Amino acid sequence: MPTIRELVATLTARPGVEAAVLLGRDGLLIDGAGADGLGLDAAAAYVPALIASSEELSSAIGRGRLVAEIMEFERGFAIIATLTTDVVLLVLVRPGGDLGAIVGEIRRHRSHIAAIL
Repeated sequence: MPTIRELVATLTARPGVEAAVLLGRDGLLIDGAGADGLGLDAAAAYVPALIASSEELSSAIGRGRLVAEIMEFERGFAIIATLTTDVVLLVLVRPGGDLGAIVGEIRRHRSHIAAIL
């Protein structure tokens, strides 16, 4: 069974992926890899507030538990996927990256990743 580090490395090896970060719901980095200078610790610190806002929205519109969210920015995308009640995956994707394939891979491997946490 692959380690957390190997799974993060596999994600970051995909074309278009700039970084992959596993973090706690408290925003503390568990493991991550990406291009130098991205500030992964700082990025991870913002995720809990985004999740909290998304969960409030979900409660207001009756959509259930947050599974994933995708944000598009001028210079790429951020994917936030909940893996367990305590662990979240943040993936940064460059513009032109195959977002559909990356989201599909996260969906396919979510339970496998959660099982090794």
